[in-house]
Amino acid sequence: MDGEELTEQETALYDRQIRVWGADAQRRLSKSHVLVSGLKGTVAEFCKNIVLAGVGSLTLIDDRPVTEDALTANFLIPPDENLYSGKTLADICCDSLKEFNPMVRVSVEKGDFSNFDGDFFEKFDVVVVSCCSLTAKKTINEKCRKLSKRVAFYTVDCRDSCGELFVDLKNYTYSKKKLDETIECQIQYPSFEEAIAVPWKSLPRRMSKLYFAMRVIERFEEAEGHTPGQTSIEDLPKILKLRKEVCEAQSVNESLIPDSLLERLVAGTSEFPPVCAIIGGILGQEVIKAISGKGDPLKNFFLFDAVDGKGVIEDISNPNNGS
Repeated sequence: MDGEELTEQETALYDRQIRVWGADAQRRLSKSHVLVSGLKGTVAEFCKNIVLAGVGSLTLIDDRPVTEDALTANFLIPPDENLYSGKTLADICCDSLKEFNPMVRVSVEKGDFSNFDGDFFEKFDVVVVSCCSLTAKKTINEKCRKLSKRVAFYTVDCRDSCGELFVDLKNYTYSKKKLDETIECQIQYPSFEEAIAVPWKSLPRRMSKLYFAMRVIERFEEAEGHTPGQTSIEDLPKILKLRKEVCEAQSVNESLIPDSLLERLVAGTSEFPPVCAIIGGILGQEVIKAISGKGDPLKNFFLFDAVDGKGVIEDISNPNNGS
């Protein structure tokens, strides 16, 4: 990302942003390359945010066709069916995003990204995944971590009125202002696999219940071979049974994950647009921080529940491995 200076056209277009975070941060953004897989409503919000911010390029992966569910939350899909008939979600979103900022190169990559090798991911500075299995999250995260350069990795999941972000910036150095001086800080992040392997009993008592509920549903979808986000209320008895087994294995009480929370997460298969806007906004903000190297980054989970209106950051790291 340490390339040439901003062009005159870029300086004019991003003038207001440059006044906020400086020319160097904008230059880094303009030279960055972002990969996104899984174009649900939350990810559509994120894509809009970073395209407007002025990243260098955005590559989209999603070979699925448009469904009625997608129409409820993804504003990048045009209302006229004739405009998207026969196209994939990635193709449609690509066309719409190009109109937001013609200076950003938006393109589509076909295929199952979990089968792509490390060389493919090395082309990017940021990788964001959604709508993928537990195994796929672990696999892609591990491929990114093995690269010689740092690739910022994020997972995002929005179910009904709840949302979750996971962040892995490996060994990250950034600057922040403290009084009248700028200081340099360092943070070490665990991988997704390392984070979710932290024993529940070792986590704080006031930990967000949504974190535990998401892990149960994630495991259920993996075990049953369900497409992520496609559970239904009919699955609730099996999910409650799995919750009991997981809680026993973790030596914690089942009350840690309320029935009502699990029911909400499986009954509402559609995303709630206001929650998409919040989670997509937070994700966009975090990616801009990671690219620019300015501001305190989130470590390492962000969880939001619209029922209580709270968004909480949970640092879930194993103290024994130095994360």
